[in-house]
Amino acid sequence: MAARLVRRCTCLLREAARLAPAVSPVGQLRLPQGTQKPLTSSATSPSSRLPGLLSEFVEKEQVFTPYTGRQEVEQLIEKATQPEELLELLGSGHCLQQNHAALALIQLSRLLSEKPKDKAALIQDARFWQLLHLVNSQITVVWHGTLVKLLRSLYTLGLPATSKDLRSVEQEVRWRMRRLKYKHLAFLAESSATYMQEQGSRELLAELLVHLERRWAEIEDRRMVVAMMMKTGHLSESLMNRLEDKCLELVEQFGPEELRKVLVTLAAQNRRSVPLLRAISYHLVQKPFPLTKSILLDLAYAYGKLGFHQTQVFQRLAADLLPHTPSMTSSEVARCTKSFAFLKWLNLPLFEAFVQHVLDRAQSITLPHLCNMLLAFARVNFRPEREDPFFSLVHEKLGSELVGLEPALQVDVVWALCVLQQVREAELQAVLCPEFHTQFLGGKSPKDQSTFQKLLHINATAQLEHPEYTGPLLPTSALVPSPSALEQKMTPLQKELQETLKGLLGSADKGSFMVPTQYGWVLDAEVLLDTESQLLPLRDFVAPHLTPPSGSQPLPPGAKRLAFLRWEFPNFNSRSKDLLGRFMLARRHLLAAGFLLVDVPYYEWMELKSEWQKSAYLKDKMRKAVAEELAK
Repeated sequence: MAARLVRRCTCLLREAARLAPAVSPVGQLRLPQGTQKPLTSSATSPSSRLPGLLSEFVEKEQVFTPYTGRQEVEQLIEKATQPEELLELLGSGHCLQQNHAALALIQLSRLLSEKPKDKAALIQDARFWQLLHLVNSQITVVWHGTLVKLLRSLYTLGLPATSKDLRSVEQEVRWRMRRLKYKHLAFLAESSATYMQEQGSRELLAELLVHLERRWAEIEDRRMVVAMMMKTGHLSESLMNRLEDKCLELVEQFGPEELRKVLVTLAAQNRRSVPLLRAISYHLVQKPFPLTKSILLDLAYAYGKLGFHQTQVFQRLAADLLPHTPSMTSSEVARCTKSFAFLKWLNLPLFEAFVQHVLDRAQSITLPHLCNMLLAFARVNFRPEREDPFFSLVHEKLGSELVGLEPALQVDVVWALCVLQQVREAELQAVLCPEFHTQFLGGKSPKDQSTFQKLLHINATAQLEHPEYTGPLLPTSALVPSPSALEQKMTPLQKELQETLKGLLGSADKGSFMVPTQYGWVLDAEVLLDTESQLLPLRDFVAPHLTPPSGSQPLPPGAKRLAFLRWEFPNFNSRSKDLLGRFMLARRHLLAAGFLLVDVPYYEWMELKSEWQKSAYLKDKMRKAVAEELAK
């Protein structure tokens, strides 16, 4: 440690000699005036007052000695095309000085980057270890840029984590960390972070990330900030926050490729940085730069993954993607359809083009791609104009392959067909048979519960929309809704709706709230009206939609059962008043079960300011529902 400290002190001597107009041979510095004298022998030089060890080191230290020209050894290293050419430099009479041994190792790693077998043979070569020991003996005079490349090269060559030479280079990097330029730190983090984690150099990695975070203001290059976000941002939350700030500062300089990389990185890390996403969206809309097909697909994926809605961006993506549809692969079409479905963005011309693409490649499209498109169509409730040939292809592809899909995917596909009103009896039987559905009974994971909820919807479709269906069905004991369906946090609209209805009903037995049904849907409220539109007590009459059915008295002639359904903002397609496919299925089931529906969408409720307006609104909705039923 003392020797290292002494070596650092020589930096002061070099600073004192910065005014020298030229550099003399090693060990001497040319003074600004007077006769050239060796620094170590000058009576007036600072080193004359230092101990002999420091004076001797100044004569040998060559870190800042510039080259007067390209050296022959450097040229041989740079032109080498085989590892043997580099190893032969040790015994060929060439004098490897300063950075030469380090440069040779760097070039070795480049030549063997894709040859793992040759790497193993190299590590067994004695000349390689001789070269490594030579570097270790000269480690203090290796230049900064060469040092970080050397460490990266040693990682890629696969040196064992216990290697003393590797640890020596790592230690030297830690010593110089404060003096390294930010670009050197960034290069080391981008190229070596994975190796550091694997080699057990976590302390060096942690120190490197701390320096990168503290010196983040030194970033001036947009390419550097993008590369760091991609390669090292996931390693440190605080560093990623700083990089997002710097990215927001430089985003105006970004081209389409940088914007794509930033968005994909945010999506991969699931970071929904709203200020940055807004800035990127602004530049995507305002700048007229062309977007290639691959960039458009990645942008759609990133926005869909992050769930960030920006209408003008979606309009541009859809308009720019439409001409590329004929040249897209089936995988790209399925991926793009899925991305827009996540965004709940239904662009009819684009989706019709996707359907035409599938029909044009009916023989080559694979079942997984077709399933992804089917699920996407069901989410946004898209019914193509050419639905007959499209769904004929779907049923043909499913055929005998449905049972070969993953069980959860089988349920998803049949559920999507139920949403689109295209399910067939054989497909219902495939997922409702006891041998299949029992694996999802009593599931505790969110995925299993979601799959079972869809099984309830499929069972309701078979009961309510397919009178010719003969079975099998889910057992009655399985129709009890999961507790999670009733444990959701109450929304402001739900709370206001319940309070207003309670004021209208007057008595608690005249209505029920949060009513779970055997069809897998939960009613916000339920009331019973007689022929005079007077409220009846619910508990006295038969309720076949409950599990188990309750009540003993049959409904009076002409009585009507009303179900109140609130529709929140997320229940609709983006920028539309059309419900998503899931909720259209709920309406169809409840209508088929004999309910009169009172829909309460958020955009109508938001316009009601007073309690009187809300009460009048619900009364009017109830009267309209009854009137429509009588008109039939």
